[in-house]
Amino acid sequence: MKQILFFALSLLTGLSLWSQTSNSLTIDEAVLGQFRQFAPQTIAQLQWIPDADSYTYVKDQKCMLATSNGKELELFTLSDVNSWLGGEKLTAMPNLTWRNSDQLELQVKEKHYVISIKEKRSKELYAEPANGANVDHHFESNRLAYTIDNNLWIQSEGKAIQVTNEVAGIVSGQSISRNEYGITKGTFWSPKGNALAFYKKDERQVTNYPLTDYKTTPATVKEIKYPFAGAHSEHVSVGIYHIGSQRTSYLKVAEGDADTYYLTNLTWSPDEKFVYVAWLNRATSDMRWQQYDAQTGLLKQTLMSEHDDKWLEPEFPLFFAPKSKGEFYWITEKDGFNNLYKFDANGKELAKTTANFEITEFVQFDAAGTAAFVMATGENPTESKLYRVELKTMQMTCITSFAGTHRTLVSSSGKFILDQYSNLTTPNRIVLRNQKGVELRELLNAPNPYEGKKIGTTELFTIKSEDGSDLWCRTIKPSNFDPNKKYPVLVYLYGGPHAQMVTNTYLGGASLWMNYFAEKGYVVFTLDNHGSAHRGKAWEQSIHRQLGSIEMRDQLKGVEWLKDQSWVDDNRMAVHGWSFGGFLTTTLMLRAPEAFKVGIAGGPVIDWSLYEVMYGERYMDTPMENPDGYALSNLTKHTANLKGDLLMVHGTDDDVVVMQHNMRFMEACIKSNKQVDFFAYPGHAHNVRGKDRVHLMTKILSYVEDKLATQP
Repeated sequence: MKQILFFALSLLTGLSLWSQTSNSLTIDEAVLGQFRQFAPQTIAQLQWIPDADSYTYVKDQKCMLATSNGKELELFTLSDVNSWLGGEKLTAMPNLTWRNSDQLELQVKEKHYVISIKEKRSKELYAEPANGANVDHHFESNRLAYTIDNNLWIQSEGKAIQVTNEVAGIVSGQSISRNEYGITKGTFWSPKGNALAFYKKDERQVTNYPLTDYKTTPATVKEIKYPFAGAHSEHVSVGIYHIGSQRTSYLKVAEGDADTYYLTNLTWSPDEKFVYVAWLNRATSDMRWQQYDAQTGLLKQTLMSEHDDKWLEPEFPLFFAPKSKGEFYWITEKDGFNNLYKFDANGKELAKTTANFEITEFVQFDAAGTAAFVMATGENPTESKLYRVELKTMQMTCITSFAGTHRTLVSSSGKFILDQYSNLTTPNRIVLRNQKGVELRELLNAPNPYEGKKIGTTELFTIKSEDGSDLWCRTIKPSNFDPNKKYPVLVYLYGGPHAQMVTNTYLGGASLWMNYFAEKGYVVFTLDNHGSAHRGKAWEQSIHRQLGSIEMRDQLKGVEWLKDQSWVDDNRMAVHGWSFGGFLTTTLMLRAPEAFKVGIAGGPVIDWSLYEVMYGERYMDTPMENPDGYALSNLTKHTANLKGDLLMVHGTDDDVVVMQHNMRFMEACIKSNKQVDFFAYPGHAHNVRGKDRVHLMTKILSYVEDKLATQP
């Protein structure tokens, strides 16, 4: 039974009396304007001053300071900044970052400066190297790490030091493991900046894969490294460069063959003596937190371990509270949901939070080391709220209880919170709260950014899956919706791990083009199926070894619900998605061919054996271990079932889902004597960005209109 939890009508009451031309979104506005001219009003550069209960923001080219008791004053102006920078002529306030209670860091072109409020002057910190990348600055020591090509460099006391001199196929200082398992970068400064830990990956055994550049004459080939599921992967190691001795040591991992493990979630101890790494085997069934001596690289001890027959995916570093005695904290979902665990210095579990929902982010500790702040879904997985965790008892208290999705800034003391949130009826509201969540004052309540535009109505609700669990759904209906009429439907989906399409935010998590399309007389529907984010371990792991199957069944429950609505024209239904959503779109068109008349699959995975090790093997195991699962999800095996109209779209430079997927699919369609449509975007990678995206969405939506218009 449908359970409506949120319903938001467009605030544009009476729009039907206004002209269609002046009040309707254009396709350009719908594709490019959501985060530009229609971005809700906000407060620029809002941030707390370290070690103070005062915050600053920028307004009218002035940096304003506000205290927790409501007093405000002008701290400095753009004119002051230009003067402090020696006569610069900046026309807008640059991005400012407080580094301590007196100093702010800012960037002008390639140069970084620190300005002292007390001394009213600036000092150049460093200039980014012209050919450098992956820049990582340690403010306290004013040391800089960066990469040039495949090598790591450090700038210290004005001197550039080449840390590595790698041969072809070995890369140092860059992110590894294709940014999976919480890895987002390749360098890690020690707390005081006396040493730098870095990743090194040996890709010499990884498959070379060609990408063709058609803009050159003749076309040229660029080779990338692509580790296919079941094939050789990269070999990862961790180096530590010691500034004082100018030497590099490496962690003595010595665990099996070169490509049988991951090294993730690297963390320094507060005293710089140790480096911690989560060792994860390639099968992702076993994980160990290892403590290494930072000077020698020798293993000191294994702190803790986890095992799971399906998969593990550690995504958080260790957290050390101020004034702690060696104990540390970590977020893991080993008991069903992501909770915060407390361990002693030797890895013995001392306590934990006991939430039956997901902690999604660690925010910070308070300065006294008595509490931690985390973001979590709470009982509603479409929302995000701030919780305070008392470290002595590990009890959680919700600080931002108002319905919606919150983004928060906590003062160093933990006594005050700047709470920015939105929900279906609130574009953006910012308030100051105390540590108990009591609202002290409203700083902003943004007006409706779509005033004067028709954007339809959005509704969030749940339906039941086969196992009785809730499936969160979103519908977008035309602003002149008439329940006595029948409407064609476009189902937009993603459906893969680590993503959530339906959220209690303004527009409900939808892209603005969906509202545009609804105004053309369609209902746009989205459902988050099993395997999607923020629903706990059992929900996520239900897809193991059978990608596409349970997701398809959930999406078909959405189709059933739609067909039960009197206002749905079930003869005119289309489905569209990109990446995993492209895979799921194609799956539905082939394995449930009666469900949709039209499908548009963008950048789709067609055969998981052609996808990467780090993602594919986690969810499917290897092709050798799971041949039946790979065969069932291989969409080239199902092309004979196609009944509707199907458009396949791909970027020619896609280095995530390589073009070979679509070429294999085209070949299978030819052998099955099935007609499909195909369009390529030259020079684009895994999605189509920039102004070309208007062309993409015009093609997709026009295809839906053209093909559904011809349906009986």
